[in-house]
Amino acid sequence: MIRTAAGFVAVGALLLGCTSADQRTDPSTSVAPPKPAHVFVIMLENTSYEESFGPDAAMPYLANDLTEQGVLLTQFYGIAHNSLGNYLGQISGQAPNPSTQFGCTTYSEFVSTGTGEYGQVLGDGCVFPSSVLTIGDQLTAAGLTWRAYGQDMAADPDQAASCRHPVVGTADTDQSALPDDGYATRHMPFVYFHSIIDSPDCATNVVDLDEFEADIATLASTPNLSYLVPGLCDDGHDSPCADGSAGGAPRADEWLRTWVPKILVSPAMADGGLLIITFDEAEAGGDLKDAGSCCGDLPSPNLDGPAGVSGPGGGRIGAVLIGAAVAPGSVSDTSYNHYSLLCSLEQLWGLDRLGYAGHPSTPCFGADVYTAAA
Repeated sequence: MIRTAAGFVAVGALLLGCTSADQRTDPSTSVAPPKPAHVFVIMLENTSYEESFGPDAAMPYLANDLTEQGVLLTQFYGIAHNSLGNYLGQISGQAPNPSTQFGCTTYSEFVSTGTGEYGQVLGDGCVFPSSVLTIGDQLTAAGLTWRAYGQDMAADPDQAASCRHPVVGTADTDQSALPDDGYATRHMPFVYFHSIIDSPDCATNVVDLDEFEADIATLASTPNLSYLVPGLCDDGHDSPCADGSAGGAPRADEWLRTWVPKILVSPAMADGGLLIITFDEAEAGGDLKDAGSCCGDLPSPNLDGPAGVSGPGGGRIGAVLIGAAVAPGSVSDTSYNHYSLLCSLEQLWGLDRLGYAGHPSTPCFGADVYTAAA
């Protein structure tokens, strides 16, 4: 049996429309989404599609081993440059504003002037008012569980070991890594919402990555949603790393080699779980610079220019999904983005759509992704 927001269903009831592993399916084809009790999302950093998945990929474990086990989304896009707007959009459906677009170096209060279409809160700032919800809030309200795991969150003895964030209105001192502390506030999106940080659940649900292995040891202790954020060296962001070691995409690939096998052998994955691996954005500069977008090029009501600064979006990044619902070695060329990921998670658990996840031009994952019978 698998637990969902609606209760329990038998695995046999989760049959999906089947396609062959190499068939690329029109996402408009009707298909019932899977109902995994547990989903794992891994977020990596600043890597364009060619560097991650191209012929000369700097991430061979991701590009070869993991794509062979799941479905590769070749047209998955970031929604913004720089990082933070992608993370926030992915869990809340909120588009970037001037502060979040450039990483919220000051952890400022969001000053709202109203609400626009599709739940877009109007104004500027970093910490959203309690009326702006995340998928974490949705899961809690539905009686489901979630945890966000940040590598090195507990590394600084002078800061909180969980729910780590600056005091509202002060400078964010976790913008750069230290040799023994790679935690970055801007890569932990849940701490930008009063609905989370004003609740005692934040200390319980936004925790150090060191707690992850114990959590996934049993089915009962595995959250319905596990959101994994490596530190600034291991997510591919820094190169070289603060301790002088090599970083970039190869370092992120090594991190995946360490952590993904632990997920794949976990009781939750054996029970129909789903693993999603993607990046926040493509490279913002250099030879692999990419500010492309997809899915309607949804504008931010709070920006005068494009969300990608030099273009409409965060560029082509790609994504890989592994689980019982997808056929190993399959490929989808359908366009998706971070709003699509949120829409798809909400679809899995029967939740309402937040922000731009509910926009008509935002596609949820369809038959092109869920290509195997569970």
